[in-house]
Amino acid sequence: MATPIKFGTDGWRAIIAADFTVENVARVTEATGIWLKERFDIPTVVIGHDCRFAGELFMETAAKVLLAQGIQIKMARGFVSTPMISLAANQLGCEIGIILTASHNPPSYNGFKLKAKFGGPLEPEKVTEVENLIPDSCSVAYQTQDLDKALESGQLEIIDIETRYIEHVKANFDLAAIRNSGLKLMYDAMYGAGQRALPLVLPEVELLHCEPNPSFMGTAPEPIAKNLQELAQIIQSRGDISCALATDGDADRIGLHNSHGE
Repeated sequence: MATPIKFGTDGWRAIIAADFTVENVARVTEATGIWLKERFDIPTVVIGHDCRFAGELFMETAAKVLLAQGIQIKMARGFVSTPMISLAANQLGCEIGIILTASHNPPSYNGFKLKAKFGGPLEPEKVTEVENLIPDSCSVAYQTQDLDKALESGQLEIIDIETRYIEHVKANFDLAAIRNSGLKLMYDAMYGAGQRALPLVLPEVELLHCEPNPSFMGTAPEPIAKNLQELAQIIQSRGDISCALATDGDADRIGLHNSHGE
């Protein structure tokens, strides 16, 4: 009997190798593709993955399923954040954005999020429509799809989503005001997908846990007090940090500390 797949408040999440498998990712993606083709003549999807284990494998699985369904794909290379996929879906006019991420869940999890064309989460009623289309087994011959051939044909395009996002931030925020504020800032990426972006935007910021680690050092990458003890202790011991920001695994939620490490 097929494993039931249910979406939560912001995507489907499951334990890697138990329920979050290549086959189940293919099933969810097939349903997404069916839903798209029922509504759009030539749908386009932007897709990426965050820093979690086997993210590239799961992303490429989803891409192959969509390619086999005749859908146009714009794919990130390397890890990206959920906001980067959201922005790309909006700017590039894609019908859907997909990111393989389990957000702030423990490292044993991965997940599948759907983003709407306007940049926010796909509306709940539409997610339910996709969920109702999930087959018991994937009927698409995705294993035979060749990404290189799809690139040659133009059905697949590799795009630099991160640079697009950084340029958007620089164009829409007064970064000079932050740099000239006199504030000494610190950033904890929690080993998540924000680890490259913020240093590119504000290179003067002091960094913590800004390197790849799919295990997140055994801690769920959720920016709440119990998971940010090291950051709080650094602020308290140093005494010169004005405030500090932390982001979760896919960099779409934040925690903020004051100068006392609170």
